[in-house]
Amino acid sequence: QVQLVESGGGLVQAGGSLRLSCATSGRTFSAYAMGWFRQAPGKAREFVACFSRSGAATFYADSVKGRFTISRDNAKNTVYLQMNSLKPEDTAVYYCAARSLTTVVYGTTQAYDYWGQGTQVTVSS
Repeated sequence: QVQLVESGGGLVQAGGSLRLSCATSGRTFSAYAMGWFRQAPGKAREFVACFSRSGAATFYADSVKGRFTISRDNAKNTVYLQMNSLKPEDTAVYYCAARSLTTVVYGTTQAYDYWGQGTQVTVSS
């Protein structure tokens, strides 16, 4: 069983930055590739960023490319999402997720096996 716990959300002004953290249980990175999704009120959950199955590459949604960076600390079993130049449209609950290394698809919610509880990010204009 994989446990994912997000933290770091909050209220920030447009143009500001936040760093989200996702603490994982055990040796998650050896069996799962990690990603971030978000869900705004009244909208479907959408892909934000993730690692490739090898961990050597990263993928981003066009809406966040150049502003957000996904990273990880293997020693701490933690994944991060650095969010810069935040916009009001980035307001959402952000979720950390883990998908099996056998799963090729990475941009859909169905590809992920485990989810955190989410952390709220609110960007004021």
